[in-house]
This record gives sequence, structure tokens and C-alpha cells, in this order.
Amino acid sequence: MKILVVDDDAIVIASCRRILEADGFEVTTVPGADEALEKVQKDAFDLLLTDVKMPKHDGPFLIRAIRKALPQIPIIVMSGYPTPETIACVMQAGATEFIPKPFRPEDLARMVRRIIRLEPNP
Repeated sequence: MKILVVDDDAIVIASCRRILEADGFEVTTVPGADEALEKVQKDAFDLLLTDVKMPKHDGPFLIRAIRKALPQIPIIVMSGYPTPETIACVMQAGATEFIPKPFRPEDLARMVRRIIRLEPNP
């Protein structure tokens, strides 16, 4: 299973890679929305994990663009700003799920497994 992680923070990228690769996923990382859009044109992914606040284009921009090209891909949004407005904005843009930063490694891994149906709903 291939996951694309989009975040401009190198620490978050490294953490997500460590967590997801330890769970057996193949992880590709990019620092922004433009790079993510290039990647999804070249490679197939089973899930997209993206930040909300990034330079140039934000998470909602990326979600809307991905939804046009790949309407079925699950999208998990992560953010250090888990306000009701942020959550509503990304969900309206087409996100599948939201996880606030910082998150526990097991919470991210469980959410990813559940969304790609490797683990049942609790």
C-alpha cells in the first residue's frame, strides 16, 4: 500500500515516514501541494496524508485538486490548528478524515489502517 505524505515541516515528514513504514506502508513524501499534484500524475497511491497550512497552496486547495483527478482516494488531513472552522473547511473540500497534530503514532497508524480497510471501525 502506497501513501503520499504532504507537509512542509521536515520533522512531521520524518515522523509520518517512521510511523507508516513501521506499519508496512510504502511512503512517498513531498513538501507542498504542487509537488503532490505532480506525484499523483506519475504514481498511484492508496491514500493521501496532507497538512493544512503550507506555503503557496494550502491543504484545501490540494484536496479540491486531488478530488477532481482522483475522486476515490482517501485523504487524511493533519493540522496543528484543529479549530472547528479548519475541520469544516477541509471536510467540505473533500477530506475523508482529520487528525490533529501532534498525534500519537498509534493513532495515525490505526486511522490509516481503518481508512484503507485493513482494520475494522472501533
